[in-house]
Amino acid sequence: MRALRGTMARGVAMLAALSTLTFAQDAVAQELAKNLFGAHQLPAATQPQSIGFYSKGCFSGGVAIATDGPTWQAMRLSRNRRWGHPAMISLIEKLSRDAVQDGWPGLLLGDISQPRGGPMLTGHASHQIGLDADIWFTPMPDRRLTPQERENMSATSLVNEKTHRVIDRLWTPAHERLLKRAASYPEVERILVNPGIKKKLCDTVKGDRAWLRKIRPFWGHDYHFHVRIGCQPGSPDCKRQATVAAGEGCDKSLAWWFTEEPWRPNQNPDAPKARDVMTMASLPKACRAVLEAPDPVSIAAVTYPSAGAPTISRADPIAALAASDGLSTAVSSFAATPEYGAPLPFPRPAD
Repeated sequence: MRALRGTMARGVAMLAALSTLTFAQDAVAQELAKNLFGAHQLPAATQPQSIGFYSKGCFSGGVAIATDGPTWQAMRLSRNRRWGHPAMISLIEKLSRDAVQDGWPGLLLGDISQPRGGPMLTGHASHQIGLDADIWFTPMPDRRLTPQERENMSATSLVNEKTHRVIDRLWTPAHERLLKRAASYPEVERILVNPGIKKKLCDTVKGDRAWLRKIRPFWGHDYHFHVRIGCQPGSPDCKRQATVAAGEGCDKSLAWWFTEEPWRPNQNPDAPKARDVMTMASLPKACRAVLEAPDPVSIAAVTYPSAGAPTISRADPIAALAASDGLSTAVSSFAATPEYGAPLPFPRPAD
């Protein structure tokens, strides 16, 4: 009898422990994902991988673009959103160099992603898997901005908010060349701009217009454009967006934006944003492992470009691809420029 009571006691204790564990797991699953991802200051030091969808996911193996480069400056540094998949960071750096060759003074970089992606504490619905980046329409000045200027300086809107048309005195051929250059890369699937900017391009672009297909109208995006690249090799759990519709996009789908319907007041302005209710249970299960992954040895080790050169293992297919090919320019409508290849974190801890 005494042995039976002991067995029963151990069983009760085990059930209690399991119940506690289940409760703890449920609590984690129900915790707001934006708080968990927003708390991380550094990326997950594992292989680069985008997980989930642009507006519901995370990513590992991220790198940061340096706050300053010869052809770019990062803005709003306090947000800590200059992180992305290595392919995204490499593309931004390449665009900055190519744009200067086209006559643009240099890029002012807005938000890319948080160190491990995921929903943000404020702002964007997307930018969660390291494959989105915002770039200002304001050209880079010929001096280095101070930290305070980077926090407080306002970008210039190119669109009249009443007419939804571009303000002609602010629009230049250089803006068109910048967007054309960004759209020329095969990795770029779509570029979001204000409907007024899309219409301006539809009305004025001469010659090659095939690239207009990637320029998609969307609310906002009057002072910056949003570059989105596709899911990258080595990311089997990355969910692709629907293919961009055929044609230039200068048809009745654009005309809709200049009707009353898109601009009607929100009938439920107090409804919570998706990021404000999204829990870990809402995200792919692999995002929990991303949160728990170790930090890199330092921020310098995962900032691109760096003074050092990463050690690339041929056992790593992503690194091998980056080292051998970099970013393809075959589809670019501009002349090729030197390639640096995709950045990779270094040194890497064992996975």
